[in-house]
Amino acid sequence: MTKVTIKETQNPTIIKFEFEDFITQNESYEFKNIDDAKASPLAQKLFHLAFVKTVYISGNFIAIEKYSIVEWDDVKDAVAEQIDTFVNNGGIILTVEENKTKKQPITVYGETTPNPAALKFVVSRMLTKKAIEFKNIDQTAPSPLARELFKFSYVKEVFIDENYISVTKYEVNNWEEITLEIRSFIKQYIENGGIVLDETVIVAKENQEKTKNEDFDKLDVTSQQIINILEEYVKPAVAADGGNIIFDSYNEQDKIVKVILQGACSGCPSSTFTLKSGIENMLKSMLNDDKIQVEAVND
Repeated sequence: MTKVTIKETQNPTIIKFEFEDFITQNESYEFKNIDDAKASPLAQKLFHLAFVKTVYISGNFIAIEKYSIVEWDDVKDAVAEQIDTFVNNGGIILTVEENKTKKQPITVYGETTPNPAALKFVVSRMLTKKAIEFKNIDQTAPSPLARELFKFSYVKEVFIDENYISVTKYEVNNWEEITLEIRSFIKQYIENGGIVLDETVIVAKENQEKTKNEDFDKLDVTSQQIINILEEYVKPAVAADGGNIIFDSYNEQDKIVKVILQGACSGCPSSTFTLKSGIENMLKSMLNDDKIQVEAVND
């Protein structure tokens, strides 16, 4: 039985309704009205709701942009229930045959992050299942898109994960001056068939993941518990802010947990507070050890 999960975004007009499994693997879709949504019976049904402005379908979620006539808090639960009912009664989300003949353009919108130097550009399609970070143009062999972004003089770092790209800028420009340029570039680049990540890199990262899983079994019990806590409770939260956190090491003697911060979390002014007041306190509580400390190795 399907049960969608409601996920808020940084854009107050858009809410995501996530499924446990992927509902489309290779394509992403944007529907502006009921006639435009012939390829999606579910999207057509949603357009019967007067407040629905745009419906996006990508990866494992349906995102809805609303008109201002209602507040999401008043209607989001009813929309989730309607999606659940439709799917569980055998309703069709996408008509594959129709979508193969009509490729939809993508949309890109910007979301603020806790890091004033970083902005999260959300794309209406899945980009990768493997998070990857680029600190400079020399590291961008795996990503032609990241390499092109570094050609903008104000781009300092690029982080790509799932359906978004986090861009960290130098102080030379304000976001008001460059956001539209970056958003338009990403949209046109992907729509024109530009490569976001080289497939050979994805395979290499999957091999790394296998090695990492083997190493996990060799770690001490506390390190394994820390990794599980970070994966289940911390990563989803930092991903929503355009970043990522990776376990680096744990020292049993001094009780120090070292982590690597990526994307918008790297260099964020609030990262120290988050590490100490958030993650550190969580680990102390869940592991029942008041001596645990958390440090970012790249902070």
